[in-house]
Amino acid sequence: MSEFNEFDQQGSVPEKSTGSIISHAFEIYKGIFLYAIAAMIVYVIGDFVLQSVTGYNSWEGFSGFRDIEDGDFSQYNYLTRPGASLYYSVSSVFGILFSPIYVGLIYIANKFNTKNAIEFSDLFIGYRQNLGNILLYCLCTTIIFGISAALCGIPFLFVYPLFLLGYPILLFENANAIDAISKTFNIAKENYGTFLGAGLLGGLISISGIVLCCIGIIATFPFIMIVMYSTYCAHLGKPRQIINK
Repeated sequence: MSEFNEFDQQGSVPEKSTGSIISHAFEIYKGIFLYAIAAMIVYVIGDFVLQSVTGYNSWEGFSGFRDIEDGDFSQYNYLTRPGASLYYSVSSVFGILFSPIYVGLIYIANKFNTKNAIEFSDLFIGYRQNLGNILLYCLCTTIIFGISAALCGIPFLFVYPLFLLGYPILLFENANAIDAISKTFNIAKENYGTFLGAGLLGGLISISGIVLCCIGIIATFPFIMIVMYSTYCAHLGKPRQIINK
């Protein structure tokens, strides 16, 4: 179990601007980089098991980008290859079950920011605290993001920033899933320009590893979780440190 201590006096808080949030997130990410890599290794191992079971090689599909000529992406058949449907159905469930690791990264980010000692087990705090609401929140947002992405993909870019604060709220405020969705939406819509900028820039940095033979995404993808933490700090203040019993 966990309990909350009083606000720690240490730690930095960014200004309510896209540049300040991204800069704050980058400084923290440099300090917890190895934990972010460890989280992605756990994900890759789980994904490898899924691919072995379904017979679908998702990583091989990314290499098809290099074979596209003249920018004609109609040649790209990544989602129509055999086994794709089964793999993505199962991986969606796996992604939801993995979501507490994202919360763990946010928790580690706060410990680093407040100069507290970090332990590897901190990565799994989401499985010990508020697990049901974390999974439910991820299920709800997965459905929302899936629908927005299906609409030519563009709506996703504008919807995603509305949910930047969800995981930090679930962790630091021990909120239920519906309250987390409502709170992040209400705050984001009042500060939409900043949230849009932080979400888009943070997302671009997170997926930038694809250009490094795809494997580079292991090093860059977790960055968006730290952007979520920095955005929370900017708009709701530095959160209380959680003390594990």
